[in-house]
Amino acid sequence: MTEIRNVAADLARFRRRVLVIALVVMGAFAVLGFRLFHLQVTRHEELAERAESNRTAVVPVVPNRGLILDRNGVVLASNYSAYTLEITPSKAGDLEQTIDALAQIVEIQPRDRRRFKRLREDSRSFDSIPIRTRLTDEEVARFAAQRYRFPGVEIKARLFRNYPMGELASHVLGYIGRINQREKAAMEDWPEEDQANYKGTDYIGKLGIEQSYEKVLHGQTGVEQMETSAGGRAVRRLASHPATPGNTVMLSLDIKLQKLVEDMFGDRRGALVALDPRNGEVLAFVSKPTFNPNLFVEGIDSESWAALNESIDKPLLNRALRGTYPPGSTYKPFMALGALELGKRSPTLVVNDPGFYTYGGHTFRSHEGGLGGVDMVRAIQFSSNTYFYSLAVDMGVDTIHDFMKPLGFGQITGIDLPGEVRGVLPSTEWKRSVNKRPETRRWYAGETVSLGIGQGYNNFTMLQLALAEATLANGGTKYRPHLVKAIKNTVTGQVQEVPEPPGQNLGYKAKNIDIVRAGLVAVNKAGTGTRIFAGAPYTSAGKTGTAQAVSLGQNVKYNAKALEEHQRDHSLFAAFAPAENPRIALALIVENAGFGAAAAAPIVRRVFDYWLLGQYPNEQDMAAVRAGKAAAPIGQPLPATEVALPSAAAASAAAAP
Repeated sequence: MTEIRNVAADLARFRRRVLVIALVVMGAFAVLGFRLFHLQVTRHEELAERAESNRTAVVPVVPNRGLILDRNGVVLASNYSAYTLEITPSKAGDLEQTIDALAQIVEIQPRDRRRFKRLREDSRSFDSIPIRTRLTDEEVARFAAQRYRFPGVEIKARLFRNYPMGELASHVLGYIGRINQREKAAMEDWPEEDQANYKGTDYIGKLGIEQSYEKVLHGQTGVEQMETSAGGRAVRRLASHPATPGNTVMLSLDIKLQKLVEDMFGDRRGALVALDPRNGEVLAFVSKPTFNPNLFVEGIDSESWAALNESIDKPLLNRALRGTYPPGSTYKPFMALGALELGKRSPTLVVNDPGFYTYGGHTFRSHEGGLGGVDMVRAIQFSSNTYFYSLAVDMGVDTIHDFMKPLGFGQITGIDLPGEVRGVLPSTEWKRSVNKRPETRRWYAGETVSLGIGQGYNNFTMLQLALAEATLANGGTKYRPHLVKAIKNTVTGQVQEVPEPPGQNLGYKAKNIDIVRAGLVAVNKAGTGTRIFAGAPYTSAGKTGTAQAVSLGQNVKYNAKALEEHQRDHSLFAAFAPAENPRIALALIVENAGFGAAAAAPIVRRVFDYWLLGQYPNEQDMAAVRAGKAAAPIGQPLPATEVALPSAAAASAAAAP
């Protein structure tokens, strides 16, 4: 049967379909047009920037770190460039397999793996972490040929810090090391400008001048705009803004004097601070034992860290800045000055020294057999304990505290090194503040007695003692100790002195200073320093000191041989020269070395001979000083100008892994 179609209905249905399709197509084109308008007009700038960023990369250019020089221009900290093999953990896949495979191409030792593991713990997964440093050209070539096998691994050229003198002056210089998470968190509080300046920087100053002058030494980070391929590989440099190297820091330190002192200490522990009393410049700043700062630059290995950190000698402790000690008899001249200034004692008053002092039913020891009648000058010259025991009682603890505080005892000196400690300058208020139990908060009169001879609660740094000695030497003007003399602009070459606050005149009477100085000169002319300064062509002033490391009972006689080495008395000396116009003042301690004239004073004589006469001890004399068996210099001294400093090559070789 033939079907009759309704042509009109079919045509109408076809037209409706065409219309729907047309509307859909037109709608699609409308959406497409709107989207194109949105992308090409509305978001044009944003997307253009994004496209440009996909095509280019802005890379920070880390600046060369500034140099550190001594007062004579000797380089104490510099830089060298080397290739490093680095892994980005987030891109490298299985790290153990990657490192094992790399070890087939370049040498990777167990300590490299341990350092990598430690650095990884302090870093983010997308940070580039070195697995090997200081690659040879051959190792670079071997890796480059097989780089395609190691995603996330690359060779970078980096600058490394170098301390060409090795261990010499390490506590002054400090060191640099990788920025850890704690330091990164602290940086978040920095101004945005400072944060931007550390983009791409992996290392920062950790101690010493490296830390306190970090912003000066770091320089200004530059940038490079690079065109990159789809795979992220740099194709060509489009634009650049070069980095500005860090400025050069010029110290007041004389590195040859520093070496002389460190050599004379030998293996003994102790500290010495030498100042120019005319302006507060630090001439030598010694803490023994020392450490090699080069060990820290690339991340110290666990064995070296354990050796330093667990040593009973504590080589990482800056004894000159953070070690506190009783000053012993070196405190007596300041007690005498206080008595004169406060009218507590006439210089001509004669006090009988029978060899002991009795107070409150307790007997305090002095010289065996006693010194008989002594006035102030003789009391200083022969170090009469009895004289200064009684003087301390006459003055009282709070009067002593109030006089000693302006001299810098128990105070922060403000030296341009981080980490200085205050020590203890005792007072009744101090004792109340540090003790909780009522019976321990009270100050007992008997506790004042030993303060007069620099014992008891007295605990100061050698920096504080040297500052007080320099203030006494120049007649009573206290200058802030400082290590940095000037900053040299690396770009312009301009040298700018670092401004220092003016000296603070403490207002001492010249006649009182002269009396104390007479006692100190007598020490080296006819007292405990006589043998040490025999034949010196200059007049010096000084005071030996012997300070207890452990307390002994009143009736117990000191016997060094019966004590462990770390329990023996400390040897101290504080001095200045020339006495009539001082150019150097210092304080030093040789730990557990006994009588001050035996161990500490010989070092001072050689320091003065070097600074005032340009003389350097010969090998025989140096050996005698190290052994604590020296008096006046032995044999013919050497001209200081002919004594060589450690070579940079030797120090670098010693620091090599």
